[in-house]
Amino acid sequence: MSAEKLYIDKELSWLSFNERVLQEAADKNVPLIERIRFLGIYSNNFDEFYKVRFSDVKRRILIAQERGNQDDGKNLLAKMQSKAAQLEKDFDELYNELLLEMARRRIFLVNETQLSEPQEKWIRKYFKEEVLPHISPLIMTEDIDVLSFLKDEYAYLTVEMRKKKKKDKAQYALIEIPTDQLPRFVMVPEQKGKRRKTIILLDNIIRYCLDDIFQGFFEYEELHCYSMKMTRDAEYDLGFEVEHSLLEQMSEGVAQRLTAMPVRFVYERDMPKEMLYFLCEALKISNYDSLIAGGRYHNFKDFIGFPNVGRDYLENKPLPPLTCADFEGYNNSFEAIKAKDILLHYPYHTFDHVAELVRQASFDPKVRGIKINIYRVAKHSKLMNSLIDAVHSGKDVTVVVELQARFDEEANIEWSKVLTDAGVHVQFGAPGLKIHSKLLLISRREDGEIVRYAHVGTGNFHEKTARIYTDFALLTADKDIVEEVRNVFGYIENPYRPVKFNHLIVSPRNSRSRLYKLIDQEIANQKLGKKTGITLKVNNLVDKGLISKLYGASAAGVKIKMIIRGMCSLVPGVEGISDNIEIISIVDRFLEHPRVIICENDGDPSVHISSADWMTRNIDYRIEVTVPVRDERLKQRIIDIINIQFTDTMKARIIDSNMSNNYVSRGNRKKIRSQLAIYDYIKHVEKQTRKDNETLLEDE
Repeated sequence: MSAEKLYIDKELSWLSFNERVLQEAADKNVPLIERIRFLGIYSNNFDEFYKVRFSDVKRRILIAQERGNQDDGKNLLAKMQSKAAQLEKDFDELYNELLLEMARRRIFLVNETQLSEPQEKWIRKYFKEEVLPHISPLIMTEDIDVLSFLKDEYAYLTVEMRKKKKKDKAQYALIEIPTDQLPRFVMVPEQKGKRRKTIILLDNIIRYCLDDIFQGFFEYEELHCYSMKMTRDAEYDLGFEVEHSLLEQMSEGVAQRLTAMPVRFVYERDMPKEMLYFLCEALKISNYDSLIAGGRYHNFKDFIGFPNVGRDYLENKPLPPLTCADFEGYNNSFEAIKAKDILLHYPYHTFDHVAELVRQASFDPKVRGIKINIYRVAKHSKLMNSLIDAVHSGKDVTVVVELQARFDEEANIEWSKVLTDAGVHVQFGAPGLKIHSKLLLISRREDGEIVRYAHVGTGNFHEKTARIYTDFALLTADKDIVEEVRNVFGYIENPYRPVKFNHLIVSPRNSRSRLYKLIDQEIANQKLGKKTGITLKVNNLVDKGLISKLYGASAAGVKIKMIIRGMCSLVPGVEGISDNIEIISIVDRFLEHPRVIICENDGDPSVHISSADWMTRNIDYRIEVTVPVRDERLKQRIIDIINIQFTDTMKARIIDSNMSNNYVSRGNRKKIRSQLAIYDYIKHVEKQTRKDNETLLEDE
């Protein structure tokens, strides 16, 4: 079989992933309001796809043309556009279906033509008092640079002002829908006694009150309005000039993104051709950009926050975060971690345990220093405030901030300034080497010597995402591990200094060779007739070298099971090559985010958790950390959790060569929704741990 058929383009695989998100919006077993929110997640994903994936392919084609090379990227681009168009069609049909579903439950999402007379009066008053102060239309003329005016994160209304005489040329204006200042969804009062809820979009309030914006300033007899949205290329060029600090360069880079060229232009399909041509010319839309005719609403990402104005059953029942029993019975978090390694699994466990650890470290007189690396953090972060408190208490605090965390650059730049002003030692790492590891190291003086405590995780130190992303976090005082975590911070400070890691797997230092070695060991064991098997869970699997290694293991007879949430370029089920590989993908109420590697290792399984996906950038061009889980209790816990996911009969899809996204067949098996089953499993583990602790106390 040709190499081409053994590798699926990651861009097409990504579109297949977003189709799985759309399946959640279509699933009638999902509560109605959650289905609507999945439309928002799907839309937000698509925005990022065009900013990053689509723009990257477009850029490769343009560069190849400049060099006079023929590039097959055009064929890939055509496939991407075709698949995206089909998904957008499915999206529109599903949106209309969900509007009817809401109406059946007496929740009405109305437009400006569906208001009663009292509601019209209320809307006009609301517009005048709340909306109008935020409206500043841009009158579009040949002298105006429309491209520099438009922002990525906003939808716009394009207004046509026309006199009845055909010879008079229409005048165009742009109105930014101010969702940064006002709610997108507005509850409209109903008549007393009517048992219904009415919601109107901010867009439609503006449409209804267009005359109030333009009357008295412009002469027109007809006023028409059409929606539009533009997506820009999200990449930026960093020159790394010596006289500029990285902070200054990143600030300039984010500014470049604001003026980057468009890659997608979505417009209301009823828009007149004359207006469409005018906008395409003004926005410099090229043949390689996506020009999409859509409905009257754009920026569906706001639907992630669609309000539930109906009954509780219209959204998921809350799963209260669990507290970890391993912290109980100790005077502080340090005593608990020193007693035994602790594993947290978000969002089933509360993030408060890590926030509390840092809070205690901030004032503990025994704590000498805190080191942490930040990729994404919450806007209002208790953890970050504790780091500032630690400085005020005389602790030595170092925060490594990754300024190049895509779409979080501005937030991280701002946090860098706040931390620096507070006296925190802020580092940015080496240019061109993104720091994606999730490390925390606390140094404490105990009985005359320095004892260190470490956190190594798969997810960010982010209070908000810890409630919706599934992730593992290992807290340990294991001397082998904490010393190497300390060395990682030294490596971040000087990545060109020789350093050896015997326990941690660290990108770009040794990840490729160590991961190859893990796979090769299973192949060697298979040849010797020993117990073998590889279980892998990652967000994305696209690195050709690792894929080739997995093909080799499968061909040797090693059974490989994988859970891949997003992009998967490996083709399973190819006879003689990958027929020992089984892959599923789980999309549900929580975003699956951990990276886990389990190797059978002749009956003594090795278990690792990691910050790194199996992508070339994560293996060779980022600082990532993979840590072995050495505590037998915790190893088994991770194995149990992963095994539960392989029993999922409700939310697991099969990954195959056709990217068909078929659900795993349930057959005669009972319904298992793995995320709920894992919650029950961890709840049972914590209950049993507390019971065991009580027994120990009684024995003492």
